Amino acid sequence: MDHSSSDICQYTPAKTPENSQVAPTTSRVSPWLSPLAYLLGRHCLLPLFFGRISITGQKNIPTTGPVILAPTHRARWDALLVPYAATDCVRGKDLRFMVTITECQGLQGWFVRRLGGFPVDIQHPSIRTLRHGVELLQQKKALVIFPEGGIYRDGKVHPLKSGIARLALSAESSHSGLGVKIIPISINYSQPYPSWGTSVNIHIGSAIEVGDYINGSIKQNAKHLTADLAKALQQLSHQESEITSHQTVLSNEC
Repeated sequence: MDHSSSDICQYTPAKTPENSQVAPTTSRVSPWLSPLAYLLGRHCLLPLFFGRISITGQKNIPTTGPVILAPTHRARWDALLVPYAATDCVRGKDLRFMVTITECQGLQGWFVRRLGGFPVDIQHPSIRTLRHGVELLQQKKALVIFPEGGIYRDGKVHPLKSGIARLALSAESSHSGLGVKIIPISINYSQPYPSWGTSVNIHIGSAIEVGDYINGSIKQNAKHLTADLAKALQQLSHQESEITSHQTVLSNEC
């Protein structure tokens, strides 16, 4: 699935009339399909497809409270690898994914919506999407948003969308002491287009406390939070590059 976050909060659209018939944005998790999908993915599909899956920093994922997992986006496999890496840490919480509106259509959409996905229209962002994301965090759920917005296979961290910061700040400011945390996650494959036997390295960084960015204007707060998240992802990516270079040197020496 090609998940994507957008600048859903870069504007304040006109309020929807109370008698409007527009359906609210919702998400739900099937009590039988979700556990089955995670079970098959964790114990069958991923171990059989990938040669090696290395995960570091799982202790950085909080086991309680509202959390946004913010991974880099390198392949469609990311949508399965994030739950694989985080499930033990957020046990008892079903991950909710912000996905493009096209992925919530047809048969694929049927599955996506029952696995915790909810749509965002990138071309015409809706305040309903923001509200639903805020509601999930207020309910202390675990939310997954890919802050780069799209898949990038060059291994570099691309400019982040500010929507993730604005959503987090909106939730934190709605409830004093809510304690929203953003967890930067770097996902890297041994080849740009993963195929059978590809290795994967997942580095989970330290939590960013959204409450530290509440003072000041929302626009500036979002800017600073986005910049710090980008810096954290870049540091994780740099760490991965150093590990890869070290492994290459050792391999050549042998």
